Order: sequence, then structure tokens, then C-alpha cells
Amino acid sequence: MTIKAGERMPQGTLKRMTKEGPKDVTTDELFKGKTVVLFSVPGAFTPTCDAKHLPGFVELADQIRAKGVDTIACMAVNDVFVMNAWGKASNVGDKVLMLADGNGEYARKLGLELDGTRHGMGMRGQRFALIVRDGVASAVEVEAPGQFKVSAAEHVLGQL
Repeated sequence: MTIKAGERMPQGTLKRMTKEGPKDVTTDELFKGKTVVLFSVPGAFTPTCDAKHLPGFVELADQIRAKGVDTIACMAVNDVFVMNAWGKASNVGDKVLMLADGNGEYARKLGLELDGTRHGMGMRGQRFALIVRDGVASAVEVEAPGQFKVSAAEHVLGQL
């Protein structure tokens, strides 16, 4: 079942890269007492994700934070090393938290998995953006197949 606005975010664990190496990030650590924009892309370095989706959030990060957002996080069904390399290549710095959902478990818990096997990409996460306030999804924007509109940074900024 796909998460809906007003519902509590499911419990889960993602990974991020630190100076000490990969580190688990629980959903409690990520969402509790915070306002978070969590956006998901089908894959690091893939065309729309790399050229538009992540760059939009990097570019608008200051404006998004000015609306009371504590954390902007990018999630993909990629391993933590790929997410770290993509963050470095995209110069995200501390503007966007790069989160790996390596096995797609969290995407499944959200009901937002994507079967990319037809394209040789395996199971992935759909393209979406969530606004989460203290662990509750206040906005759920899921893209239609092949679209890039409602999960874009500009659209999310307008929802805050």
C-alpha cells in the first residue's frame, strides 16, 4: 500500500557515508522532531536524476531550508558508495543528505518500489518527493511514469 499524506512514515534504516565509513540512519533519527524533504530517484547518475532532479534541490536548498526544512534528503536504491560518489560528483556538500536504500527495502515499505527489470535496472524506487513533519508525511508527490514535475525542487518549494 502506498503511503498517503497524513500517514506516519514506516520504520526503516538507510545508509549514508561518513568520514568513518558507511553509517546506518534510522527513520527515527531522520524524521523525529524535524521537517524533512525526502525525494527519491530511480538511480544515481541516470539521465533525469543527474541532470535535473538532484541539481534542482542543490540549487534551491537555501530557499527550501528558509521555509523551515531541517533536512533535504535524496534516496535511491543504490549502494552507499554509489550515493556518496554521486553526491561528490554533483557537489552537494551539506545541502542534500545522500541516502542509500541498497536493497530497496524502504521503497517497498513506502509502497513506492519500481520494477526496472525491463530496462536491466532491477527493482528500484519510484521518482517521488515527500514532505515529512515529525515522522508524518504531510505531502506525497509521486511522478507518473516518464514524468518529472511534482517531485521537482520547484514544485516542492511551492508546497512548503
